[in-house]
Amino acid sequence: MSKHNYENKLAVLQAIPHANIKIANIPIDVYLQEAEDLYLWVQEDKEDFLNINFDWQHYVDDLTKRTGALRYAQSLWIRRKNGQEESQKEWKQKLPIAYELRKELLAGFRYTFRNHKELISTIRDIAKGKSYADLIQDLSSLSVLGKANVAKLKSINFDIQKLDHAEQLSKEMAQLLAQVNSAIKQSGEVVKTRNQSYTHLKEAVDEIRNAGKYIFKSNPDRFKGYISTYRKS
Repeated sequence: MSKHNYENKLAVLQAIPHANIKIANIPIDVYLQEAEDLYLWVQEDKEDFLNINFDWQHYVDDLTKRTGALRYAQSLWIRRKNGQEESQKEWKQKLPIAYELRKELLAGFRYTFRNHKELISTIRDIAKGKSYADLIQDLSSLSVLGKANVAKLKSINFDIQKLDHAEQLSKEMAQLLAQVNSAIKQSGEVVKTRNQSYTHLKEAVDEIRNAGKYIFKSNPDRFKGYISTYRKS
């Protein structure tokens, strides 16, 4: 049902301009439960709300739809966040391995090819870059260069298997970096929609609470139901 509400509300949510988006300063799960509680509480006071020309249909009848939309949007964000964290975790685990392998290859190549100016020049070009993209390309380029000069490397008992490792690690790191970058971009959109969902729900919750506190300003037994328990505590 939450997904259905989310899909039906998506156009409305995405129409909320950036300047009007509110950021939750209360845990989303807590806010959702308070909205659910508010929906039940206000049912007993419908006649009083209608007496002040409150737009019951727009805010109260629509409250569960707004709550469902936010609940689903929050679920999408949690799923996206977890996926992003997994990619980042694997990337961080492999990053020092990649740097160390690059360092070993460069050291072995510089020694092996020390008397070959053209090869040393190629190594210098490979080693120039400092970005993650450069690291990934360096592993691939060093693997290719090494496999083209296997005999020379074997002459110093260099571990030739490291060339295959560099090629494989380069592919894995490229895929991981793409996943991390994609997840970051997509997370930005998911967060925005989640915040728009919160803003949409907050609009209704605030209107109901403000009306309830006005109507029952002299009735503490009913007034208390229009106060946020989280903020009060």
